Amino acid sequence: MTRTPRWTIAIGTVMALVFGVALAVKIWPQLDLVGVGSRAPEFRAVNLRSGRPASLADYRGKVVLLNVWATWCQPCRIEMPSMERLHRKLAGNDFAVVAVSVDEADSAAVLQFTRELGLSFDILHDRTGAIQRLYQTTGVPESFVIERDGIIVKKVIGPAEWDGPVNETLIRKLIDVR
Repeated sequence: MTRTPRWTIAIGTVMALVFGVALAVKIWPQLDLVGVGSRAPEFRAVNLRSGRPASLADYRGKVVLLNVWATWCQPCRIEMPSMERLHRKLAGNDFAVVAVSVDEADSAAVLQFTRELGLSFDILHDRTGAIQRLYQTTGVPESFVIERDGIIVKKVIGPAEWDGPVNETLIRKLIDVR
């Protein structure tokens, strides 16, 4: 029977520990998924109407419908009018529709799209697509309903009828909760 030297066991243990820590560091962000019950990640983009930087913090204290979209996305084009109708019904001090375009094209193309559809809610532009990484989106459109305290209460992958009874009722309830 051969004996394994203690230093071999020690090196093996240290290597396993180092590998385990490295693996945990690598996969930890994937385990911390953004979804219902999560705090909405802070993001930065440009408000296309003002030309100024914008962030989620600008909407603190409001219920927010955050939509991640692109001009080339046909389902986004179909969804936008329902967001506009909801915005016209409920917009004010307590509610905001915020649509963040992830188009790589310049802002002029995004503004043209919003003019064609007659959109009056806040249109932001994130040419880098950083919001997609922060919110771990799988495509466009994806939307998040965020409470006043920054917690995500609803996540929708794909287009939705935002002024439909279910979504409008949810947002009205969130606005009325103080």
